[in-house]
Parts: sequence; structure tokens; C-alpha cells
Amino acid sequence: MSSSSGAVTSTTRSGTVRRSTSGSGGGIGHRVSGIVIAVGSVLFIGSCVWGALVYRPYTVPTTSMVPTVRPGDKVVAQKVSGSDVRRGDVVVFQDKLWGSEPLVKRVVGIGGDTVQCCDAQGRLLVNGTPIDETYLNGGAPSGKDGASRASLESFRTRVPAGKLFLLGDNRSVSEDSRLHLADAEGGAVPATDVKARVDGIAWPTSRMGLLPRTSAFHAVPGGASPGQGPLGMLVVAAIVGVVFILGGAAYDPLAKLLRRR
Repeated sequence: MSSSSGAVTSTTRSGTVRRSTSGSGGGIGHRVSGIVIAVGSVLFIGSCVWGALVYRPYTVPTTSMVPTVRPGDKVVAQKVSGSDVRRGDVVVFQDKLWGSEPLVKRVVGIGGDTVQCCDAQGRLLVNGTPIDETYLNGGAPSGKDGASRASLESFRTRVPAGKLFLLGDNRSVSEDSRLHLADAEGGAVPATDVKARVDGIAWPTSRMGLLPRTSAFHAVPGGASPGQGPLGMLVVAAIVGVVFILGGAAYDPLAKLLRRR
């Protein structure tokens, strides 16, 4: 029997030569698998820690945002400042005039906007621009003529600076800024009341996923929300981390099995 560079050669009684290469090759593979596991751990733990710092879970309390989110849905919301909120964002807020519980509504107007309903086609107007609210998807009420309208109640209001005008996607039942139009702020709430911006649905699993950003307000000067928060990236990082960890951990058992064979 002789060995050289980690390879072992042996001769059996029948003269058959066997050569094993479990030395340097196995060592390199073991080290690589360790690195893969370490990288996977960093990705998984890092994404979980980052997510815990940036996001908070909330339970949707009412039907006012159907079909976008439904009562009982567990949503994941990014903690943001009210000054970062844009038209079209779905936000979690808490205002003492609206009740003691956090509520979920959609921002349709920010400070300085004129919000009006409705035009001849029953659409919401923001600064004179008609808004095609595709996210209503059947949640819009129907007028006497059977046509869908953004709101059965006609109104016009100017949103004060630092305030937000909020509507539910299920306009037929939503108790929102329209009910507070007689208030001093014309139904608007302080942007500082915003606790977070909804980025995704975590439960139930049949509805799990990122909340789509709407393009309905892109035609309005000043535009709409720039896009998703980091939730999608964090989910991908966590999944890749798990794959790396499992793949690296599986290397040694598989290598041993192949050597036996």
C-alpha cells in the first residue's frame, strides 16, 4: 500500500488495484460546504433581523379594504414616516377621531391636493386628473344607472399641508375620510398618524404575497409611490439562505454515500 498527495493505493490478494481519493478532494469539498453554510446563515439570519427591525405585523379589522385585503388578513407593514407616504399607498394609521384601533386605508390625496368625486364616468379626480382605480375590482358602488362610481357621495375638498385623504377600496361600506368632510380638516388626517405602509400579506397562505403597487396616480403631478419596500428582497434572501444551509449540510452525507458506492 502506498500514498501520495492524499491518494491511497492498495492491492488486494487477487491483484486488483484500488485507488481512493478521499484525501485532498474530500477536504476541499468539506471546506466549501462549510463556507456555503456560513453564507446561507448570514443571509437567513440577516434577512430575519432586518425584517424584524423594519416591519410589523397587523391584522386587518374590517371589510373596508376588500378586495385588496380582507378582514382577518395578517399583513406585513413597513414602518415609515408619514412624510414618506405617497398617493396609492395602503397604510396603517391610528387617529383618535376615527377610533382607538389601527385602521387600514388607501391614500388618495396628500397635502395640497384637491380631491373630488365624481366625473361623468364616475371616477375620482385628484387635482383635476381622473383616476382609474383598478384596485377597486368590484368594490366600487353602483349609482342609480347601474354604473360603477368611485363614491356614491359627491364631494370636493382640499387636503391641508401635512395631511392625508384616505379612502377604503370597498367604497360601499368603508367609513373613511368622506364621513369626516365636515371636520375642520375636511376629512384629512395628520400624516404623523401613519404607523406603517402595507407591503404584503402573510396570512392566509392562499393570499400570501406582496401587495401590488398601483399605477393609478402616475398621471397626477407629483406621481405615486415609487415602488415596493425591501420585503421582496428580504424574502428572497431568506429562501436563498435556507437553500445554501441545506445544500451545504447535505454535502458530507452525500459524499460519504458516493464513496461507499
